[in-house]
Amino acid sequence: MTAKIKYTDEPLGKVNVISDFLPSPEELALKDETVKVTISLSKTSIDFFKKEAKKYNTQYQKMIRRLLDEYSAHQ
Repeated sequence: MTAKIKYTDEPLGKVNVISDFLPSPEELALKDETVKVTISLSKTSIDFFKKEAKKYNTQYQKMIRRLLDEYSAHQ
């Protein structure tokens, strides 16, 4: 790309300021404390989480952990 960008002082128009909603780098670096457990779940449940995890390119165990965290936080 060899063309230079030419900037002007034209007005931007109506601008909406969005509050900062992103976590800080410190918050991103921290990992939740986890404890390994063994649990037997139904094949139907595991198949569901595996299918959903594949859709969102994540780990099914992480989805189950987040679901349990949300549930316990609201009890």
